[in-house]
Amino acid sequence: MIAPGSKGWINKYFELLNKKHFNLSLDIPLGFTEKEMVHFSLLRTGVIFGIPAEMLFAKDLDESKWTKSEKLKLLLLESLLLIYHNENKDKELDPEDFKLSLLKFYESHSSPIISKVFRLFLSESADERLENILSRRLNVKYKMTESKYWVNYLSNAFIYLDVILYREFLGKKVETLSLYSELAENALIAISMAAFSDNVITEKEKKLFKVFLDSSNLNDEQKSIAKRRFKEGVHLSDFTKVVHNNWLFRRFLIDISALTIFVNQELMPEEYMVFEKLYEFLDIPKKEVNYSLALIENFVLQNSDKEEMLSSASSYEKLYGNLSKRWVKILGRNKEKLAKELKESKDLVFLITKSTKEELTKEEKELVKTQFLDLVRSVPALAIFMLPGGAIILPIILKILPDLVPTAFRDNELEEKK
Repeated sequence: MIAPGSKGWINKYFELLNKKHFNLSLDIPLGFTEKEMVHFSLLRTGVIFGIPAEMLFAKDLDESKWTKSEKLKLLLLESLLLIYHNENKDKELDPEDFKLSLLKFYESHSSPIISKVFRLFLSESADERLENILSRRLNVKYKMTESKYWVNYLSNAFIYLDVILYREFLGKKVETLSLYSELAENALIAISMAAFSDNVITEKEKKLFKVFLDSSNLNDEQKSIAKRRFKEGVHLSDFTKVVHNNWLFRRFLIDISALTIFVNQELMPEEYMVFEKLYEFLDIPKKEVNYSLALIENFVLQNSDKEEMLSSASSYEKLYGNLSKRWVKILGRNKEKLAKELKESKDLVFLITKSTKEELTKEEKELVKTQFLDLVRSVPALAIFMLPGGAIILPIILKILPDLVPTAFRDNELEEKK
């Protein structure tokens, strides 16, 4: 149907969009702003970490023959398209205008790699040049003496910086566009702060830092400074002013810090203290941070069997338990109200229980969504479940409120365990 590694794949994507194989609509749950919706939607796909967990719009396309790099390439295009579509929501989508804006954006991009691409492919058509640019954005240089596994794991782990800069480009144009290298340096500071938060830097944290450092496209002097900071520790004063200028970038710093901590599968009290100072420094409401933490923990759980860096079977139950506790805090005083509402929603409880054992049908998922919309009106904290991919958090409700599960289902679970 579409092969992101072949010539003409971008035009093919828009052809499938035009034929309604998928659409660009994203429902905004009650209580969420448009900006929050953009952030949570991108977080769910994995593009924020350079992991192509799932597509943003084209979820039903056959990905079985795609390489990981091809998946990430198409996901990058979709993420940029989301930003463009959101910034031009009052206009009908014009694929040609979108592609032209991307070329203008990358022409102004501060990365020297992009400048080389424009010089190399001047004779090619606009479409071919854009396809080559997106392909080059995924490449990461590494030394042959280094572990190739960690390079292949994420490709360009900082690919999301393009999405952040593109949003800024559409809003401010070229004159005030942030420098790619400055964003990368600040992101490495956030990773270093998270790794150092418990005063013990693990091997996984070292390897994760190495992946992002290799993806940063910094010069030797900048890389040397970043390595020293990672080894000796960093302070909030090391961040530059750019962290306060870009909404999506501030949230990215929270996300990447959380991932650094969660590669060890647990958020310790001393780590949360450092984390708390970071989100206060970035002026991000605690409620939004808790939502992000819950979604990132959930992301790690959902992809631990696909990404070796995220896997740790011995800690899986601990992380799942921590995620459940986080939801208890998010629900707060509404826990009792949720219990009461769910007891009156037998169909919903049945489907939540079923979702722990097997995939729900499209019709069942729609029923869950409809019934949750009613619940959201009385328990606003549940709006997070209405986000794309939010349904995969539903089984946690059973852990929070185990008494809601009908006795028959609990008996079946006991029989299965035996």
